[in-house]
Amino acid sequence: MSVSPATAGTSAPGGPAGAASGTTGSDARADRTSLRSLLPLLPYALRYRGRIVAALIALVMASGATLIIPMAVRRIIDYGFQADQAALIDQYFGVMIAVVGVLACASAARYYLVMTLGERVMADVRSAVFDHLTRLDPGFYDTVKSGEIVSRLTADTTQIKSAFGASASVALRNLVLFIGAIVMMVITSPKLSGLVLLAIPVIVLPLVASGRSVRQRSRLAQDRLADASAYATEAVGATRVMQAFTAERSTVARFARAAEDAFETARAATLARSMLTAVAIFLIFASVVAVLWYGAQDVMADRITAGRLSQFVLYAVFGAGALGELSQVWSEVSSAAGAAGRIAEILSIEPKIRAPRDPKPLPTPALGTVDFQSVTFAYPTRAEDPVLHRLSFSVASGERVAIVGPSGAGKSTIVQLILRFYDPQSGQVVVDGLPVTDVDPQALRERIAFVPQDPVVFGATVEENIRYGRPHASDAEVQKAAELAAADGFIRALPQGYGSRIGERGVTLSGGQRQRLAIARAILRDAPILLLDEATSALDAESETLVQEALDRLMEGRTTIVIAHRLATVLKADRILVMDGGRIVEEGTHATLVNAGGLYARLARLQFEAGAAALGMERAAE
Repeated sequence: MSVSPATAGTSAPGGPAGAASGTTGSDARADRTSLRSLLPLLPYALRYRGRIVAALIALVMASGATLIIPMAVRRIIDYGFQADQAALIDQYFGVMIAVVGVLACASAARYYLVMTLGERVMADVRSAVFDHLTRLDPGFYDTVKSGEIVSRLTADTTQIKSAFGASASVALRNLVLFIGAIVMMVITSPKLSGLVLLAIPVIVLPLVASGRSVRQRSRLAQDRLADASAYATEAVGATRVMQAFTAERSTVARFARAAEDAFETARAATLARSMLTAVAIFLIFASVVAVLWYGAQDVMADRITAGRLSQFVLYAVFGAGALGELSQVWSEVSSAAGAAGRIAEILSIEPKIRAPRDPKPLPTPALGTVDFQSVTFAYPTRAEDPVLHRLSFSVASGERVAIVGPSGAGKSTIVQLILRFYDPQSGQVVVDGLPVTDVDPQALRERIAFVPQDPVVFGATVEENIRYGRPHASDAEVQKAAELAAADGFIRALPQGYGSRIGERGVTLSGGQRQRLAIARAILRDAPILLLDEATSALDAESETLVQEALDRLMEGRTTIVIAHRLATVLKADRILVMDGGRIVEEGTHATLVNAGGLYARLARLQFEAGAAALGMERAAE
């Protein structure tokens, strides 16, 4: 399902948690909490017009059956309580039983159709929001918390579901019943109806006036809940660190404060809604009592029959009850509008990294060339502090290039720009002869296999994690990739082998095992460009040797860029680029750079001397 942003615009720093819409202050809050926030959701409901029509038919039948009952009551009161009218009473009660049967069946059908419509619409909305989230660039996720996003996918959509489900069902039923009751009241007694209609503005205006306050409070309550959810997600994901530092009490206390803040905000919103409901119910039924008293005077003066007054009172009660229910639903819909505004904010954020209007096709077969042409780049969150300064270099097809340097030199940023997770402020990145901004990002990334420094492993099976690199690969290809990554041995030792589930983020595996799975995923990808960002940093000496041999075979015939701190992993590179402060300060092979006596030589001396010392200590211990 494709998703178009609800409105044009780009996100401001802070993502959806902040005011990203371009408006500020109370105007922005009013805009976000307006009932218009629900309008972007209507197209999702209109996909199911057949179900909507069926629900409306059931609604009309149920309301019609309800409105027939007072007419039967009037007949019974006026004509039925006489000895010679016993047969008529039997007929009226028989008809009423039939009417009640129709009412019950129609009400059940209406409830089922409207509730399932709400569930269906929310499932589509959740899918649309998640689809949109997967298309947003990494810069968006630099400024938001994943827990807040999860809260919007769950808590917010659940609240909106009530607007399209239970609230919609109640609202439609009571709206039709209210209109029908008003019409029948006018038919029954125009005089008394006039008195009731005069009271309606007195009832409705306070509801409308207070609705904006209720929506704002509900929106704030959802924001506080999202904050608590974000912190909980972060804390649960770092359980081991929390327990290792015995920070359980402080973590629990902080979440308790966030939860209490969310409760107090929700309590204030609920109080506003309850006060609104109390005022509405009092005004509605007080007006009914006043009209009933006035009608009783007409009965005593023989200007109206007792049956007709009873019919009118029943219609007035139906109308008052319906209006009371509508006032409560109005509060619920106002709350849902606040949640819908939060969802609309996400859908309105346009990715900064996207395909051009007319993307150019990459050459086939792939060349595997990479060129940086005077690239200057700073991360959006640190725009005043460039990471790369007019960086230029080229990587030929099939060449192995290693990029080394101290921490913060900008090595990993090069990988991010090749994958087009970000765009440089000046200069351009060229892959296979085309600037990456001229091609579809997906087409670009399909030509790249990437092994990150911090391997990402999903809470699925081993086989599913490896196949993530190529979903339609065969079982034999998956196992071959694992063998090449020196992972087959430990995988087969797991309880269910390749079918073993490895926990969220692969917590049941060691760092080296997770990294070998990430390497197997890249091997299975079989792409012409291979990016290795510290791909062997978490491996022990034996595993590193095995994986390095596998990578050597994998790199044959492929363009490879290796980011490394450990210089032992780059000795076989065709060329080594040495970076410092976002610039290339040296270039050459291992031997020429060592002889040059520059930064690389100093790094090599420190690392190899440290390695020799560690080896000596191991031998002494033996």
